[in-house]
Amino acid sequence: MAYLILRVMINALSIAAAIKLVDGITFTGEWWKMIIIGAVFGIVNSLLKPIMMIFTFPLIVLTLGIFTLVVNALMLIITAGLSGPLHLGLKIDGFWPAFWGALIVSIVSMLLSWLTGLRDIKS
Repeated sequence: MAYLILRVMINALSIAAAIKLVDGITFTGEWWKMIIIGAVFGIVNSLLKPIMMIFTFPLIVLTLGIFTLVVNALMLIITAGLSGPLHLGLKIDGFWPAFWGALIVSIVSMLLSWLTGLRDIKS
């Protein structure tokens, strides 16, 4: 349970960093909605990302893994798309803001996972 809560918080903080750093990604809502967005992002990543990685595997190999950022950008776009009907307030204005946001989310998430010792909690 501690792993799940920490993972959602890391997702929320990573997306918040992308919102602050990338023009074209906006959030209009209360702070607690960012936590829900982190949970939605985790669900999207756990359900859809493995399927997308299988279908795009040849492109990932061909680009030496760089295409993974495109898949991550799509996951962020899907999260923003789900944010609308759920009234969470996350909006992304196109692919390129999503691409740069995905890069920031990946870096911040990796750093926070390392700093918090997330792998030690899981095992």
